[in-house]
Amino acid sequence: MAARVLIVDDAVFMRNTIKEIFTSNGFEIAGEAANGVEAIEKFCDLKPDLITMDIVMPFKNGIQATRDILKEDPNAIIVICSALGQESLVTEAIEAGASDFIVKPFQAENVIQVVNKSLANRS
Repeated sequence: MAARVLIVDDAVFMRNTIKEIFTSNGFEIAGEAANGVEAIEKFCDLKPDLITMDIVMPFKNGIQATRDILKEDPNAIIVICSALGQESLVTEAIEAGASDFIVKPFQAENVIQVVNKSLANRS
């Protein structure tokens, strides 16, 4: 059974890029969210196997959304998506409970490798 992914990013272009990587590698897209508030709501509704979470977003950033999702489900698997130069934010996200991170611009093989590792570590 294909892993179900919730893609969280405020940029439609980035969500589409990630969606293409996942669908071409056999993953199912459970849903998408454009900010941290939506991410929490969709996580609770959809119960995806994994979440890709942007850090810098309106209304609620990815770090706070990660904390809130992990309060709902301590076993949630969240992979942070960050731009180069956001190392301190990535560190904060990992400390908040994110499983791992991927750096923009995305390389498909790296995304799949990190996601598969995160899924394997939690199963």
